[in-house]
Amino acid sequence: MLQIYNHLTKHKEPFKPINAKQIGLYVCGMTVYDYCHIGNARIFIIFDTIVKHLRASGYKVNYVRNITDIDDKIIARAKKNGETCQELTERFINIIHEDEQTLGIEPPCVEPRATEHIPQIIELIDTLITKDYAYIATNGDVYYEVKKFPSYGKLAQQDLTSLQAGARVEVTEVKRDPLDFVLWKMSKPGEPEWDSPWGKGRPGWHIECSAMSAKHLGKHFDLHGGGVDLQFPHHQNEIAQSEAAFDCKFVNTWMHVGYVQLNQHKMSKSLGNFFTLREVLKIYHPETIRYFMLVSHYRSPLNYSDENLNKAQAALTTLYTAIRGLNNITEATADKYETQFNAAMDDDFNTPEAIAVLFELAHEINRLRINKQTEIATQLGACLKKLGAILGILQSDPEEFLHANIDSDLKEKIEGLIAARTTARTNKGWQQADQIRDQLTSMGIELEDTAHGTLWSKKP
Repeated sequence: MLQIYNHLTKHKEPFKPINAKQIGLYVCGMTVYDYCHIGNARIFIIFDTIVKHLRASGYKVNYVRNITDIDDKIIARAKKNGETCQELTERFINIIHEDEQTLGIEPPCVEPRATEHIPQIIELIDTLITKDYAYIATNGDVYYEVKKFPSYGKLAQQDLTSLQAGARVEVTEVKRDPLDFVLWKMSKPGEPEWDSPWGKGRPGWHIECSAMSAKHLGKHFDLHGGGVDLQFPHHQNEIAQSEAAFDCKFVNTWMHVGYVQLNQHKMSKSLGNFFTLREVLKIYHPETIRYFMLVSHYRSPLNYSDENLNKAQAALTTLYTAIRGLNNITEATADKYETQFNAAMDDDFNTPEAIAVLFELAHEINRLRINKQTEIATQLGACLKKLGAILGILQSDPEEFLHANIDSDLKEKIEGLIAARTTARTNKGWQQADQIRDQLTSMGIELEDTAHGTLWSKKP
């Protein structure tokens, strides 16, 4: 049975969807004013992998991942660039989609934008005012009154008093309490604005997700995910808004992905200590990045470094080497490895354990190949590719992956030497062939002679 760690209860729990075989999943996406960084990419990759596993397990998944396309950072960046907010956000939405495609990330079923849900946002705010959970401040902004929601803080497992004592929130004279948060902001001159019963303005950040999730998944749904930094206050504020407005439980299971860290500090745009995904993709294969993200459990922090990415590349090289040269890898035969893999993924999506199963499988494939049991090795190779697909790896041509980061001039030289060695072997010039092999070995090139020709790879 699938078990998922629920951040609301702080326990791993058996997962039971509200509707059998139909799962509603909402994930907080990006605020689109800049390139996707590695921390953003981890969230996208983790939930893409989760959705792939759920679907492979027979579930239908309605995957909704939003876009925040209006907020203070977007307005400031657009003004700095001398463009409209829409021009800025459209450009970066397209860039994000290109990056996701490169990483093999399947698009969500629905990708709602905040600016396309203004009517739903206004209706939700109006409900909260009517039910006395929100108030109109003296400056015209609308705020949620936190003390009216008795269980506020339950996601962070803190009471209201402790949250108030440690609150790192914007304090203004118009708020009744420092923890109160804005639902609707009056626009300043020159800023984007929409008509509302309270005046021309724009939505606050938290209200967007409550409105969009209700629109596309209903008032009560199965899974809600995002980065661990969103646990408080964003996700807590979503709970307060939605449960106050709809008088029902909002989400059954809350999932949070750990930080990507650089030198033990959270990687973020606000801190300026981040690498964009595009920068990293110039150096590493997309599957190497996926493997790097999945070799640690999704709830754990992940330390970004060239060393760890190089380890990921070396590990993938080992897996690809196991299946290279196996022809006609098409259909997989279910076996004990698939059972073990699924058991690991059903245990709170334990990708490190699932990857360990892939290495056991690769080891067995190599053993079979040494013993000339090619037919069984090919069947297991199909299984390895099938299971790898759930993690988004082992889907490239092995030769393309193994040669991906090699300079074209060097590649031409290597292939020329291999061709000369093949000619020498054909002409029984064994000494010359051995000399060429030694030369290639000194260059860090490993050779494998097969019935279909000589395969080569560069040592990691």
